[in-house]
Amino acid sequence: MDKVSASAAEAVVDIPDGASLAVGGFGLSGIPGVLIQALHAQGTTGLEVVSNNCGVDGRGLGVLLADGRIARVTGSYVGENKEFARQYLSGELEVELVPQGTLAERLRAGGAGIPAFYTPAGMGTQVARGGLPWRYRPDGTVAVASPPKETRDFAGRRHVLEHGITTDFALVRAWRGDRHGNLVFRKSAANFNPLAAMAGSITVAEVEELVEPGALSPDDIHLPGIFVQRIVVLTPTEAADKQIEHLSISASSTRGAVRA
Repeated sequence: MDKVSASAAEAVVDIPDGASLAVGGFGLSGIPGVLIQALHAQGTTGLEVVSNNCGVDGRGLGVLLADGRIARVTGSYVGENKEFARQYLSGELEVELVPQGTLAERLRAGGAGIPAFYTPAGMGTQVARGGLPWRYRPDGTVAVASPPKETRDFAGRRHVLEHGITTDFALVRAWRGDRHGNLVFRKSAANFNPLAAMAGSITVAEVEELVEPGALSPDDIHLPGIFVQRIVVLTPTEAADKQIEHLSISASSTRGAVRA
């Protein structure tokens, strides 16, 4: 089955207002930026997003956030997105903060058909007891708080029950992919992308390089095509557009630049 879409716009056209959306990426590494821009361009709003973080100001999910298109975020890191913090603290955005490893496992579990699991992460904190602010009122008081979670002893250690996550759609980015939807991720861009892809009922992947079926060794495939419904092939310019949150240059590199 050829899963290649004609364009990013075509691939996301049926994502409706209010849809739940799992999005790959970690900071700006491996973010499906072209698909996010296409979703922004079509005006979709009221989105419930599950992602490690919500991009940065002006990049990634930060583009949707800046225009008020996101209603709720389930993530583990607010990061340095000032607009994210402003919307959350002013009561415009609902936020469920989840321990990072727990978020990864909740996505994987949902994609694997596992409804819930126990973990020691968060035990003894508000993650288990409840009371974490999910939404504030404009006056700064808590409008919606997290509920307490079920706990249970295993081998003498207390664990908290966490539920698997599934979403209506997922947007991910891969290094290479074939027409059947088999994907290969490169280095740190793997991060949350395979997990987000598993959790989505309909997964759309933007790929930097498209190859024909059979070109990818089964041993090299990180995510099988069963989890991917649509492929968008990036242009060379789109594939090369990768920004770094904090560019650091070593002292030796700086001295070398001066000498040159």
